[in-house]
Amino acid sequence: MAFQYAVALTGGIGTGKSTASSLFMLNGFKIIDADKIAHSILNLSYIEIEELFGKKYIKNSKVDRKLLGQLIFSNKTEKIKLEKFIHPKIFDAIKIESTKLDRFKFPYLIDIPLFFERNNYPIDSSIVIYAPKDTQIKRVIDRDGFSKDETIQRVESQMDIDEKRKLATFVIDNSTSLKNLQSEIERVTKLIQKRQGEIDGV
Repeated sequence: MAFQYAVALTGGIGTGKSTASSLFMLNGFKIIDADKIAHSILNLSYIEIEELFGKKYIKNSKVDRKLLGQLIFSNKTEKIKLEKFIHPKIFDAIKIESTKLDRFKFPYLIDIPLFFERNNYPIDSSIVIYAPKDTQIKRVIDRDGFSKDETIQRVESQMDIDEKRKLATFVIDNSTSLKNLQSEIERVTKLIQKRQGEIDGV
């Protein structure tokens, strides 16, 4: 059975979800990474992507993700077209990995950037990595070198981070330092383990 022991890990662009994911791994959690799965599917599907969007988005039999990103974040119709193609494939791949991890009967994380936006994963518990929107924008500009307008466009293509915060089972504040983030990860790790112990009757 898939998703039985899964906890969704989500947030927004620039909130520090990748760093949090690495720290959760150090705390003993297995992670399924939806973004890595999506990148793999994109590269394997370069012929279909060429048919959907054109030759300019393919380089050396691989999808030019940066160029495709510029298209889909500026054109809602094209964004929907890509989502209709790729999201069912991502879901199926995650379901296979989730079924494998459920056999261990121990909580694990599925890193899903659009967990609340898509609302199609039967997962009861969620962790939101939180940082204020102005912090998100600054981090993305510093990290990726996008213009401010392009960065705002990408941030606003996702559900507002404060709305995600309200929907979360657990919230991790990543608005300050790495040391604080580490402390927050340890706190939530204990809460997840305690919750699982209560479910198991330990």
